[in-house]
Amino acid sequence: NAEYMGSVIHGEGLASSTLPAMCAIRVGLLSRAFLSASSASVRGFCAATPSRLFSTAALSYDADGNAIPFKGILSKEFVKTVAFKNSYEGIPILRQLKYDGTLAEGVEVPFSLDQGVDMYKTMLRLGVYDQILYDIQRQGRISFYMTNTGEEAAQVGSGSALQSEDMLFPQYRELGVLLTRGFTLKDVLDQCFSTAAEPGKGRQMPIHYTSKKHNIQTISSPLSTQIPHAAGAGYAYRISGQKKVAVAYFGEGAASEGDFTGAINFAATLKSQTLFICRNNGFAISTPVHEQYIGDGIAVRGVAFGLDSIRVDGNDLIAVYNAVRQARERSITEGTPVLIELMTYRVGHHSTSDDASRYRQDEEAKAWMEEGMSGVGRFKRFLVNQGAWSTSQDLQLQQQTRKEVLAMIKEVESKQKAASIDHMFTDVYDQLPWNLQEQQAALQAHLEKHGGEFDCSMYESSKGFPVEKYAAMRKH
Repeated sequence: NAEYMGSVIHGEGLASSTLPAMCAIRVGLLSRAFLSASSASVRGFCAATPSRLFSTAALSYDADGNAIPFKGILSKEFVKTVAFKNSYEGIPILRQLKYDGTLAEGVEVPFSLDQGVDMYKTMLRLGVYDQILYDIQRQGRISFYMTNTGEEAAQVGSGSALQSEDMLFPQYRELGVLLTRGFTLKDVLDQCFSTAAEPGKGRQMPIHYTSKKHNIQTISSPLSTQIPHAAGAGYAYRISGQKKVAVAYFGEGAASEGDFTGAINFAATLKSQTLFICRNNGFAISTPVHEQYIGDGIAVRGVAFGLDSIRVDGNDLIAVYNAVRQARERSITEGTPVLIELMTYRVGHHSTSDDASRYRQDEEAKAWMEEGMSGVGRFKRFLVNQGAWSTSQDLQLQQQTRKEVLAMIKEVESKQKAASIDHMFTDVYDQLPWNLQEQQAALQAHLEKHGGEFDCSMYESSKGFPVEKYAAMRKH
């Protein structure tokens, strides 16, 4: 390779007659020309010490002074017996807020009590949003929903530690992160009800949020597709000197996809300013973690690929906030990616299409909702201990939020229409290709003739698809 040949070209001790032999080895040619090379030349090459083949500055040495010439590993020793490695010391779990709501010794809160109260309010509101939207899906008013129950602290703690300029690449269970960005209840409902006011114009299934204003990349159903995107964005930020990070959120199940492995290797080797935040919530839909992998979680995979990695109690909002804030600073100042594994638990069903009672005991989920275990409950204990919150305030905020959500749902359902039919064809190509032009024209011609047979009142009217005209045809 280039390094071997460079040492020859620059005269680092190898006889010039050895050069043909080395070239033959590199291209895999055991030709007669190689075999007929002078025995002295061959012996000189084979007996060459590492210091003659490599720059001595690049070498490491074992305890006996033997040079270790192999690159891409951290090993510092040779051994003489066959020994297989399947364990190591393990990665600890960062916890700074104990079950009783008191801080671990020496830990300082990284934000003000007012900020803490705001984060707690966000977690409570998130719970109310989840409950109501799950219920209206069961009523058939929206087609799909995923709750965030049990993971509120992991979401709100991490989202609050980021900056508004950081680019988010969510998976799908990160509504709490979005709320910390200023994503509003109206934004949530417009997306779930597929209204024209939603940036995606209703062409995505519910909970697939997006917002250019809030630096939120569009959520996509296929697992892990967003992780390589975040690695590439973080690389662009580093080489252009931007003081921000790309942030990929994903679950431990998504880490089984090949996109995850490729993304973290890309980010590590090219030094992307990217945070990889894994919500290890115990399940990939119905598959528990012990059936997904037998290694030491997800954080160890970061270590294997050369990423700074940390494992955090995802139900400890203070630890999550501290870890993500410091990871962000580290990524920007050192130009390096960081993997953060947030250990938490998915209390709810995977989605409205799932029945978790088929594969786990209800008692297990209930145990995770106990006040000390739950991220919401544990942080509430902290705020109560500080005199900053009370149970009566809990009830008041939940009741107020419920009224706001129900009122907004009523408004969205009654006043917001779906995007015009034109948008069945827009926003994929810069210029509409001929085949889509043909399909659009065919649909226009069909509705021009048979529009009265369809109820198009849910759509906004447009020049290409005049809904009022179809309604008049329907009356006649």
